Amino acid sequence: MRELARIALLIGGTLCVGLGVLGIVLPLLPTTPFLLLASVCFARSSKRFHLWLLTNRWCGAYIRNYREGRGISRRHKAVTLAVLWLTIGASAAFAVSRWWLRGVLLGIAAAVTVHVGRLKTFPSAQPPAPQPDPADRR
Repeated sequence: MRELARIALLIGGTLCVGLGVLGIVLPLLPTTPFLLLASVCFARSSKRFHLWLLTNRWCGAYIRNYREGRGISRRHKAVTLAVLWLTIGASAAFAVSRWWLRGVLLGIAAAVTVHVGRLKTFPSAQPPAPQPDPADRR
């Protein structure tokens, strides 16, 4: 049973990484919850995959900073909000014809803006979070 649970967590972690990566480019699909869930799944199933995720050059520092409560940099916050409003704004203006659906999209964008705005912010020049020790691989 333990091996079956480990395999299920590995599969779940891999799916969450995939959904998190998709969330980077799709405006309504969240990135952070999926990456955090992948981190939890890998932490319980494979030290090697967990370390890979935490040391990944694209999302490793992002996950470590979020988990440690450090927040995100001003630059990432600005880019996140700019991409959010450009994609949802374009969708509301050009892809949706119903007024109430435009309102839903703009409401979602406003809620995400409030969430991102409430995250802790550190200057972009701040050094990245400490790296996990690669000797901890399984």
